[in-house]
Amino acid sequence: MDAIEAIKTRRSIRKYIRKKIPNKTVNELIELGMNAPSAGNEKPWHFIIINNYEILKKIPIFHPHSNMLKKASLAILICYDINLEKHKGMAVQDCAASTENILIAANAKGLGSVWLGIYPRQERMKGMIKLLNLPENIIPFSLISLGYPADNVVKEKNIDLTRVHHNHWKSN
Repeated sequence: MDAIEAIKTRRSIRKYIRKKIPNKTVNELIELGMNAPSAGNEKPWHFIIINNYEILKKIPIFHPHSNMLKKASLAILICYDINLEKHKGMAVQDCAASTENILIAANAKGLGSVWLGIYPRQERMKGMIKLLNLPENIIPFSLISLGYPADNVVKEKNIDLTRVHHNHWKSN
């Protein structure tokens, strides 16, 4: 699948077939996440691969929209290290770009995924910090649920030209 098709057909997948994702594929997703742009090339990210079902089952206790993790093959937690921030506040954008790279790459590889927001929700951040024993300088940003899709769902066309403006704001 080419990049444009992967972007156009990417959607949130919450139902999976319980099947192991090969380590080679997981490593490639991480590599593609690390290829995201980052402010000043600071690359403040860290990735935690969670493939232990006992850990995955605990996340819905503090993250109300994460029940799909109970059937996911694995999840990737993207964090940033405040000690690596050259440009204060930009790590959030860096991690968002990395998250999107992984979501698009997962779709291109035939995997289903969904972005589960962690940052800036304090209860979710504290839950991940406690569950995974994260050090003080590591801030959990997003969690990506991954698995082989249980359903074959086609994404609808997603363009709204009323949200496009040229040179200045124009009310529609």
